[in-house]
Amino acid sequence: MELEDIPVPTPGPQDVLVRVRSCGIVPNLANILSNWPTWFPERPLPPLPAIFGLDPAGEIAAVGSQVHAWKAGDRVYVNPGRYCGGCRACRYGDHINCTHYTFNGYFGFSEKSLPIFQAYPYGGLGEYMTAPQYSLVSLPDSVTYDQASRFGYLGTAYSAMRKAGVAPGKNLLVNGISGTLGLGGALFGLAMGATRILGTARNKGLLERVKALAPSRIEVLSLEDGRSIDEWALEVTQGQGIDIFIDASGPGAPHESFLQGMRSLRRGGQTIDIGAAAGSLPVDIHTMMDCQHSLAGSLWFSAGEGQDMADMAAAGLLDLSVFEQVKFPLAKVNEAISGIENRNGGFGNFVVNP
Repeated sequence: MELEDIPVPTPGPQDVLVRVRSCGIVPNLANILSNWPTWFPERPLPPLPAIFGLDPAGEIAAVGSQVHAWKAGDRVYVNPGRYCGGCRACRYGDHINCTHYTFNGYFGFSEKSLPIFQAYPYGGLGEYMTAPQYSLVSLPDSVTYDQASRFGYLGTAYSAMRKAGVAPGKNLLVNGISGTLGLGGALFGLAMGATRILGTARNKGLLERVKALAPSRIEVLSLEDGRSIDEWALEVTQGQGIDIFIDASGPGAPHESFLQGMRSLRRGGQTIDIGAAAGSLPVDIHTMMDCQHSLAGSLWFSAGEGQDMADMAAAGLLDLSVFEQVKFPLAKVNEAISGIENRNGGFGNFVVNP
């Protein structure tokens, strides 16, 4: 990526201008920049030259003429999900299934994303960006901009767990719990009152850090130990099985841990994939029917769910202090992108401060 000077944009009537203070660097950004057109040619990138940056937070610098709920100086996180507002899904309020749904500063889900990129060409890796007012999350003073720039991956976990009905009395299994996505599963499992949280990953040191968040409620298993996840989960739950299984493992992860997690479900249990593990799974659909199991994918989160997260942090339910901020100036964005491979699991939070 190269650093250039461009004019400060002017917000449209229903948009705001945000002075970006922090933008999260997500582990997948290197793939987006280097491999995406080859891997997923049907999911376009913004036309180059483009300003990338998925997870920005900052303060509003100016508002459009039809913006009434926000004002200059408000501290905000900007949800990058963009939608058209006019298709059938949007008219039902199902914005993430919009025919034009697009990740601003990242990638689109079809060729219909191209006009969205044209309307909103500014990602978070710049000093200023325009954003629609519907994308904003109000930040309490207790949430720093660097912490808010983690909301994207946190929100992915929260939305899935909200769909699954995580609550007191439920037990939760998160595969990949020590990673960037999975750690959100641990934090929201605690915040949403899950009675017991089981977590699997490889790195034993990181797993112990996850368990230390709530030793009486979190149990962990290293995949290096050689035990099957389903055998272990049934033992920990005294044969009851798992209510909700969240898989946070990414592309390239082995499928066996995913399948073992599914086999650990109780009758009526749910599996939700948030990690984008790639490829085809040999799923036993007869068992799914007999046991009334469900398998679903969950993508991203709404600005309303983002506001839930901010409110949970303000109330002390969501602990964002666990993240270790690794900061870079905008001029060193390439160092941030290449260095994130050495992050301390999900605890490391790589951010650019424009």
